[in-house]
Amino acid sequence: MSDKEEAMDDSVRFNDEEMKAEDDDNECNENLDDGSDSDAEDDDNASQYDDDSQDDGDTVEEDVSQGPQQTYLPGKPLEEGEELVCDENAYLMFHQANTGAPCLSFDIIPDGLGAERTDFPHTAYLLSGTQASTEFTNRLIVMKMSNMQKTQPESDSEDSDEEDDETMMKPDLECAIIHHQGSVNRVRMCVVGDKPLAASWSETGKVHLWDLTHPLKAVNDPVLLRTYVENKESPRPLFTFKGHTTEGFAMDWSVPMPGVLATGDCKKNIHIWKPSEGGLWVVDQRPLVGHNASVEDLQWSPNEPNVLASCSVDRSIRIWDTRVQPNKACMLTAANAHDNDINVINWNKREPFILSGGDDGKLHVWDLRQFQAGTPVATFKHHTAPITSVEWHPTDSTVFASAGADDQIALWDLALEKDEGVDGSNVDPELADLPPQLLFIHQGQKEIKELHWHPQIPGMIISTALTGFNIFKTISV
Repeated sequence: MSDKEEAMDDSVRFNDEEMKAEDDDNECNENLDDGSDSDAEDDDNASQYDDDSQDDGDTVEEDVSQGPQQTYLPGKPLEEGEELVCDENAYLMFHQANTGAPCLSFDIIPDGLGAERTDFPHTAYLLSGTQASTEFTNRLIVMKMSNMQKTQPESDSEDSDEEDDETMMKPDLECAIIHHQGSVNRVRMCVVGDKPLAASWSETGKVHLWDLTHPLKAVNDPVLLRTYVENKESPRPLFTFKGHTTEGFAMDWSVPMPGVLATGDCKKNIHIWKPSEGGLWVVDQRPLVGHNASVEDLQWSPNEPNVLASCSVDRSIRIWDTRVQPNKACMLTAANAHDNDINVINWNKREPFILSGGDDGKLHVWDLRQFQAGTPVATFKHHTAPITSVEWHPTDSTVFASAGADDQIALWDLALEKDEGVDGSNVDPELADLPPQLLFIHQGQKEIKELHWHPQIPGMIISTALTGFNIFKTISV
């Protein structure tokens, strides 16, 4: 799961080509593309995309010799004379960013700009971690992405100066870096009281906790940011746990119990962290006993304290009660939940459902009320390679997103069903076998590793891949 950047300029701008970060110890030139090459969606739940360029999203297939556009499905070979053309009407917003060395894990930092905000331009704060080619050039990056406009904004005045409009419409990116020993396998955010905290899994086998207060202030103030960069400022870890005997990827903060953390490693061990006085944490040295192979992902229940879910290379999903002795804490097990390794799980915020994705390319939905039966209540097989990320929509309990090693992000809605009364004679035969729950397919990134819905901006998805970040809102959700 590990692929291997560096740092930032006091004020980084997105240009019309792509957001780019250049590796230069404490300076980063990052640019955010306005996303003029974006993805498209078809009326029959299939979106179209470009599989040739990392800067393009969904596209339609166009036969330049005959003219009519057709739906393009991933993996379909192009005939002679055909090319992929973006349909920008499928996106309300689409931007791209690049940070030099890839950031293969990130999290969204909560902000005070309001919940359920829909007015453009948008602003988002992220924390990401790099996987650079050498251990000592890795960074955590606190990012502020601002002035993210609609993909096709309407001009208020036809007489306005085009050059001024173009400058005004460009998105901005400010970044503050934190030096990090070893590649960042995974990062996760939480807020305890009024303090923004982050946990990072290092390839060195250590887990660090960080206070992001100072870097966040810096990205919001040009003067502070310039000082931060010129003085090469970088917070030190609040706390470091060295009790894992190897590296890992699994990590999650508890929502009902702020400051409580779970971490899982590649030798099957899960440790529970609890905050203590003096800004320290107590980590139970006794791992939870149950898995017999690498723990790939962890998810605390969104509303039940002490309840934790895990998935593993051993193909099982387990539910734990962390109040119980570690060797007896496993309460429920779905053995052989996938045909191969289980990579990711996500707990529905409103319903007792867990979503899982594995190396078999399958997505399973598990109803915890029937979990002991060991059978998912729904299965979807659209991805043609291992699933790398899944996440439920933060407010719509039937909608989720999935990403795979097939370079696709798919949006799904469980509430949709095939209308048996509709005449299918006009449906493209190539689309007839698509699951009716499939809303949209986004492409353009290579080796997609992680995606998140923005919890305060309805419909916004941010994804990271070997080729950088995509930030987009579709017409589907």
